[in-house]
Amino acid sequence: MRVGVPKEIKVLENRVGLVPGSVRELVAHGHEVVVEHNAGQGIGMDDDAYRRAGATVVGTAAEVFAAADMIVKVK
Repeated sequence: MRVGVPKEIKVLENRVGLVPGSVRELVAHGHEVVVEHNAGQGIGMDDDAYRRAGATVVGTAAEVFAAADMIVKVK
């Protein structure tokens, strides 16, 4: 399954649907994860942290929604 994580758009919403550790677990179990650029910025996680965990980082939410079978969001 391909899991998508878009950046939250609500004002002052710094949380993110998955942290890099969660991405690592999903990838270890055979899933693919697609994360929007800067999705983890509000929690101090940069794109490289998601890449190291095995995610693919894309530029826009539209790309995440187009690529994913399931979306993980906070709200």
